[in-house]
Amino acid sequence: MACGAHSEAGVFMREQMSGFDIRRMVAELRLLCGGWMKKVYQPHHEQLVIRLNPKEGKQQDFIIVRGKRIYLSNRDRPMPQQPSPFAMLLRKHLGNARFESVEQHGFDRILVLTFDSRMGPRHLVIECFRDGNVILTDESHTIIQPLTHAKYAGRTLKRGEPYLFPPEALDPHTLDGEAMKELLKDSDRDLVRTLAGKANLGGAYAHAVCSLANAEPSVMSVDADAVSVSVALQSLLSDLSEGSGAWLILSDDAPEIEEDKDYSEHVVEATPLLLPAHEGKKTIAMPSMAIAIDTWRGAHDAFALARREEEMAKTTSQGRMASSPVETLERRLAQQESALEKFTVQVEKMQSLGLEITEAWTHVESLLHQTREAVESIGWKGVKSLVKDMEWIEAANPAERSITAILPAEDGSATGSRVELSLDETVHQNAQRWFEKGRKQKEKGAGAVEAVEVTRRQLAKARKNALKIETSGRLAGVKRSRRLWFENHRWTILDGMHLMVGGRDAKGNDMLVKKHLRSDDRYVHADLHGAASGIMKLKAGFIEDLHPPSTLPEGVPAFRLVDEIGVAEFSEAAQQQAVSMSLAWSRAWNAGRAGGTVFWAKPGQVSKTAESGEYIGKGAFIIRGQRNWHRDVQLDLAIGLVCINSVPLLMCGERDMVEKICDRWASITPGREKKDALAVRIAKATGLSTDDILPVVPGSCDVGKDHGLFKFG
Repeated sequence: MACGAHSEAGVFMREQMSGFDIRRMVAELRLLCGGWMKKVYQPHHEQLVIRLNPKEGKQQDFIIVRGKRIYLSNRDRPMPQQPSPFAMLLRKHLGNARFESVEQHGFDRILVLTFDSRMGPRHLVIECFRDGNVILTDESHTIIQPLTHAKYAGRTLKRGEPYLFPPEALDPHTLDGEAMKELLKDSDRDLVRTLAGKANLGGAYAHAVCSLANAEPSVMSVDADAVSVSVALQSLLSDLSEGSGAWLILSDDAPEIEEDKDYSEHVVEATPLLLPAHEGKKTIAMPSMAIAIDTWRGAHDAFALARREEEMAKTTSQGRMASSPVETLERRLAQQESALEKFTVQVEKMQSLGLEITEAWTHVESLLHQTREAVESIGWKGVKSLVKDMEWIEAANPAERSITAILPAEDGSATGSRVELSLDETVHQNAQRWFEKGRKQKEKGAGAVEAVEVTRRQLAKARKNALKIETSGRLAGVKRSRRLWFENHRWTILDGMHLMVGGRDAKGNDMLVKKHLRSDDRYVHADLHGAASGIMKLKAGFIEDLHPPSTLPEGVPAFRLVDEIGVAEFSEAAQQQAVSMSLAWSRAWNAGRAGGTVFWAKPGQVSKTAESGEYIGKGAFIIRGQRNWHRDVQLDLAIGLVCINSVPLLMCGERDMVEKICDRWASITPGREKKDALAVRIAKATGLSTDDILPVVPGSCDVGKDHGLFKFG
């Protein structure tokens, strides 16, 4: 496996592990079968660490880096104080479970680990393709929880759904002479592309087979010698199944290989087999594939927690990510424990210096006596010059009438502790001064100990509440330093994932048009006095968030706001949704109207410049040229839960669009329930703040059919 892109002149570079890499790792993992699963950690959203205790030997960490690599490691790595919800779930189901087996699904990049737990058989499915995923299933292969919810054609990775493997690719082990002949005969592509795609080999091994078969990669498949190609392939597969170990492939500019030297920055690939493309390359043989990957990427992966904390700090400082009570208390506890640890180290150091002074009584007394005499005879200036060449005195401080002395080490050499000694004190008094410093520091630390205990109790309570909230489907309460920019206006999501914003008042209308109306956007307005100015954003919109918050409950889709969604024009559905929302943002909603008229115009038609003798009020605009009218526009809206930039929000939009992107939603129509009362009901059901709900609700409503918004599960 390697990172990068393929180079014709060198090594094949691939971002993810291949089926060959997975097959070798499965063989190495089988050596741990019969052991027990102890703990699960998630130091970063991209990484899981499963701690295994084999029947014999030291414990091993099974590292899963989503979509990239899996391997075993003994490396020390910092772990979060508080396990993530997914890690807690795995601990609940797999804690002390017996590791029964591990299998590769065909020759695909999918592993299935089977555990015998106190709750019955459990399967942990690890998908190493695309962005990767980890799915926990029960004995009947029903999904208990995926690391990331996903929906593909023909299968859904969601709690309660049956786990279905993706369509299985061809297993190259089945390609004997006849099967290879059929495969090549039915292909209209060249040999290397056929082997890479249809034979499920990937680029690196497809080129290797061509080289071993003495076949041109560019030759058409039907013209290739199927027997030679099959023999070359089976030779590779035989080496894979019968061999062991792995190799690190180094870059061309790597220094000469020396024993025990760190070459990780020069490694371009870890491979279970040496291929013809590696000929002439600098290589290092490794005893196992796991050790090879750990040697290459282990140090980087071990700092996953530090990267997560750095990312959180950056995101929080930008006001983009919400902090849950658990996360806030975790950070506080980490800071307090760090401070307490420093207190403890300082106390131990001070008390140790007092003891060392006492044990080196004669040595210290001699240094004090000699220094006092030198000060009397040549003065402090002379003493400061002398100590530069003295073995046992490092510095002199005339202002404090003290010296920095070196205490003898166990072997009597001048390599022991450094300590400040006062010339105005005896040996005993110097020692007691250090003991007293340690005692006072310890007293200060008592307050820190109490603070840590208080925070731990608060954190335990917060975790309990978070778990309760998670199972109830409610969103965890969050605090934000600032809102996303579009929350200052009315907003919705249109078909194609376009953002649409509208003014809340006259000032908001002016601000939107002045700051956010671009040449490729559309201006939308209901044909009612005082209606909001709406803007359909062509480029700005939303994409799927590949790394949603771990605390996000089921049924809440996660998106990220981006400046460019890559859509060239608005769909007809987006236009219809926009005019419907524009009407809802007018007085038509509270008036209970069944329909109304809306128009849209291009940005060039929108002007704040009045004709002579005319006056344009605040929030109003002149529309010049032809308007595009939509008549008898219906109010068919819904509200639903979404998560944008890691912030859970209530969204209001056209019903078909809300139903399309939200799992938990409810339809609304103009009605009698006051928006304040409705906001309270939504807050109780979802955990969102009423301050975040009120600006979204268009007015007094009647709630239609509920699809999990008010009643979860």
